[in-house]
Amino acid sequence: MSTLEIRDLHVSVETKEGPKPILRGVDLTISSGETHAIMGPNGSGKSTLASALAGHPKYEVTSGTVTLDGEDVLEMSVDERARAGIFLAMQYPVEVPGVSVANFLRTAKTAIAGEAPALRTWGKEVKSAMENLRIDPAFAERSVNEGFSGGEKKRHEILQLELFKPTFAILDETDSGLDVDALRIVSEGVNRAKETTDVGVLLITHYTRILRYIKPDFVHVFVDGKVAEEGGPELAERLENEGYDRYVGTGATMA
Repeated sequence: MSTLEIRDLHVSVETKEGPKPILRGVDLTISSGETHAIMGPNGSGKSTLASALAGHPKYEVTSGTVTLDGEDVLEMSVDERARAGIFLAMQYPVEVPGVSVANFLRTAKTAIAGEAPALRTWGKEVKSAMENLRIDPAFAERSVNEGFSGGEKKRHEILQLELFKPTFAILDETDSGLDVDALRIVSEGVNRAKETTDVGVLLITHYTRILRYIKPDFVHVFVDGKVAEEGGPELAERLENEGYDRYVGTGATMA
């Protein structure tokens, strides 16, 4: 059992006008096997939380703590966070020209595990995971995300999740830009990872449609850089019916 603990986290981003506070005191605790959905209107700080946890240099943590089983995550470099078990599925996956998907996956797995996976078993594992996610085997020889459609990029992110087996997965709007079929395939991949590895999931989304496939244990509503309300799956259902109007402009903490 592992625990990712976020306490009173404040994060700013540098702008032309100077530092702009985005997160204003976030408290979250995520344990192995749990799925936490982060919901909220545009600009509420959801993706900032994801980027800050992953160590994006654009985002400066001005106060607060993040620990993984008691270890200070904020003192870790980006690669150290990955090796410690923190995985980010990006909202906008980047293209890496000249690096094949096959080479990227094996190199990343080697860096995370500390040793190269055995070629025969690794090849079978990659092939099986690609088949489950309806990824054409030819993609293995293409440059990472280069020329991929939005849905193909998101499936490639979940392919990494299944193969790298992190302790905690941060899924930043993985459902954005997906049609119904792609959403189902991606969600099935997340659920397979949960069933086989006991990964803790932090699922960031605007909408409830992905929550019909990936059932959350906890739902947190972000407003103005902090958690405004917390609850179970029923909170997501209420948001589906009512939207975020009751929160926007109030900034009131209701949790």
